[in-house]
Amino acid sequence: MAEHTHDHNHDHDHEGHEHITLVDDQGNETLYEILLTVDGTEEFGRNYVLLYPAGVPEDEDVELQAYAYIENEDGTEGDLEQIETEAEWDMIEEVFNTFMAEEEE
Repeated sequence: MAEHTHDHNHDHDHEGHEHITLVDDQGNETLYEILLTVDGTEEFGRNYVLLYPAGVPEDEDVELQAYAYIENEDGTEGDLEQIETEAEWDMIEEVFNTFMAEEEE
């Protein structure tokens, strides 16, 4: 579900969608939209972000990517890390399923 990345920058377009640019090992930049963020600080000591490629039509299936998100002190940049445990994946899946059920209502 996740690909290896090193850093990102926040950006906002005129429609209010939050974007993140992922930079891979070769320096290639890919723009993603943030689907949702998950507060996992109480249970796991970190937050999470679910992303999908920017510019994909709403009715088209996309591959979601999930990462642990470590924000820098100024709040404009941070690091994405691989999700390490099955418990973290279970929590993210539960939050995502709840989010999707609410969207369908």
